[in-house]
Amino acid sequence: MSLPSRDPILLTPGPLTTSLATRTAMLRDWGSWDASFNAVTASVRKRLGEIVDARDTHVCVPLQGSGTFSVEAAVNTLVPKDGHLLVLVNGAYGKRMQKLAQMMGRRTSVFETAEDVPTTAADVDGLLARDPSITHVGLIHCETSTGIENPLAAIAATVAKHRRALIVDAMSSFGALPIDAQAMPFDALIAASGKCIEGPPGMGFVFVERDVLERAAGRSTSLAMDLHDQWVYMEKTTQWRFTPPTHVVVAFDAALAQFVAEGGQPARLARYRANCTALIDGLAGIGLESFLAPAIQAPIIVTVHAPPDPRFTFKEFYARVRDKGFILYPGKLTAVETFRVGCIGAIGPDEMRQAVHAMGDALDEMGVRARAPARTVAARAVGGAR
Repeated sequence: MSLPSRDPILLTPGPLTTSLATRTAMLRDWGSWDASFNAVTASVRKRLGEIVDARDTHVCVPLQGSGTFSVEAAVNTLVPKDGHLLVLVNGAYGKRMQKLAQMMGRRTSVFETAEDVPTTAADVDGLLARDPSITHVGLIHCETSTGIENPLAAIAATVAKHRRALIVDAMSSFGALPIDAQAMPFDALIAASGKCIEGPPGMGFVFVERDVLERAAGRSTSLAMDLHDQWVYMEKTTQWRFTPPTHVVVAFDAALAQFVAEGGQPARLARYRANCTALIDGLAGIGLESFLAPAIQAPIIVTVHAPPDPRFTFKEFYARVRDKGFILYPGKLTAVETFRVGCIGAIGPDEMRQAVHAMGDALDEMGVRARAPARTVAARAVGGAR
């Protein structure tokens, strides 16, 4: 099966496959200070707030750049220089938050679990009880390096009980997993355009409690990443402080309109769950096994054990699957060889089943026979002996 006539489907957690309507929105040029573009920015901020029921409690501050730009902006703006950030780590993006906080000179502690073990509210409760110096907690809602979902609601309630501040990296969950600013207390929640809203990459955004942001005036050590200044300027002028990614913003507005038309967050989650189910069932059918247990697997991205067969190399596998019309994502684990398959984007279960067929064909072409991890083969043998 080869599909050279179409653009490949991106089975990645951003950039991802966008709809024709979203891509078409980028065909027009916009003046960055023009009233019509400012109206688009206002529309985007309003629609984003509605997704998490921000109401009047939180403000939405957009920022140029990738999602990591906005994570760095949030930490630099909201954590004071004498603050103490506890980062909850079970993957690469928790480690990234730890690194950027340390580079900004913030006191940083880490609580790390294995990559297939979610942080629990009980963990956080004990950590905060033992160390009253901790002022902020950083949580990755859906850790994209594996696809694990950490329990945001329970952790948010625990952090609030201890009267500490919570900064949530919701990059890969916003728009798909349920988040309610009125029910889940947080100081800041961060996401980006090129994820579950299915826009192009290039713009991040941060929801911040209004009074928290007001108190953060003058705190940032960065000019471009000062969320307070960005918010104040945007409120006063309706404009961005510096040149905005105009085409990205307008395409993101189009993606938001499609998000609403589809049925919003519940419908988006239902489609991604169907994608994830089709993927995991299909992988099992060709002898491949996902890394995470179903109970902690978010329907965003699935990490897959690489076949132990010596004829398997990810580079060749990737190229063969890409030639069949699908782009995969390399693994990000250090102890286990894996690759990743995204379930998000403007795709449905049919595309996921086609992707599995492409992977199966690629493995057959490579002569890969041993596909299950060695531990799984051993467990099956023990089970059979009983």
